[in-house]
Amino acid sequence: MAEKLLEVRDLVTAFDTEQGRLRAVDGVTFEVEEGKTLGIVGESGCGKSVTALSIMQLLPRPMGHIDGGSILFKARDLVVASADVMHDVRGDEIGMIFQEPMTALNPVQRIGRQVSEVFLLHKEMDKTEAWASSIDVLEKVGIPSPEIRMSEYPHQLSGGMRQRVMIGMALACKPDLLIADEPTTALDVTVQAQILKLIADLQKEMGMSVILITHDLGVIAETCDEVVVMYAGRVVERAPVLELFGNPLHAYTRGLLQSIPRLDRERKTRLPTIEGNVPSLEEMPEGCRFSTRAPEAHDEAAIRERPPFEEAAPGHWVEACRFCYAG
Repeated sequence: MAEKLLEVRDLVTAFDTEQGRLRAVDGVTFEVEEGKTLGIVGESGCGKSVTALSIMQLLPRPMGHIDGGSILFKARDLVVASADVMHDVRGDEIGMIFQEPMTALNPVQRIGRQVSEVFLLHKEMDKTEAWASSIDVLEKVGIPSPEIRMSEYPHQLSGGMRQRVMIGMALACKPDLLIADEPTTALDVTVQAQILKLIADLQKEMGMSVILITHDLGVIAETCDEVVVMYAGRVVERAPVLELFGNPLHAYTRGLLQSIPRLDRERKTRLPTIEGNVPSLEEMPEGCRFSTRAPEAHDEAAIRERPPFEEAAPGHWVEACRFCYAG
């Protein structure tokens, strides 16, 4: 059995707002094994990206806070790690591909300077060595004529090329863990496939673990070993990928799977949807958070009391609300 590289336990992340301190992540628990890929799936606003930023200690300050839980990476708790420790961890041991490369990259700095900075900060190379290493990285992630691209600005590259630059920067120091936050957003399907294959190939070559954050269950099915389904800041289901797709237990998971287009459906058949929206942080139910959208009507007790998180089968965990849990 593979060893656990990352263990997130009962993570609580909150933000100070005009309405008070509101929880965006509420008691999230999962682990990532060495060399494996964990997928985190859910709608926008479910806490996926905030979870990733919590792991990296990149929450916006002073509004963002980790109010509880632990993030054990190689047996070190990153929640209490100092700024100097996190500076060494980020980039060197944990790399991150951010959701939108056009905003993640500095628009007024050339590509070469931004990629070289990774080597200058973490590998203590001189400028000549860092420049040469940056060219090698860009070539490795499939960017043609990397010497020319090094002198260009982000706006001069296509979306796929900018994403490849982000991947190159994230993997420059050969980290043990890569967090990919919706790495195929706004890319056409051909480029999406290329980016996912690139990440998979580099993972196999480097032996690293991956956390893949997405709202695309097709991507999850194709690339992940285990899946975490998040809704409204909580994990509602966690299971190996084949188990989750073969036997979804939570009403929200079933709704996500049913909304995927299928070739065996009749043409002009209306695609099933989950009615309503994810509740805002100010209006979160204390109990079952899916109660406002679930097809089954919830009673007051279920809305007030948080459902237990139970192991329904070996490795298959689910939030066991009596209205949402098909156990």
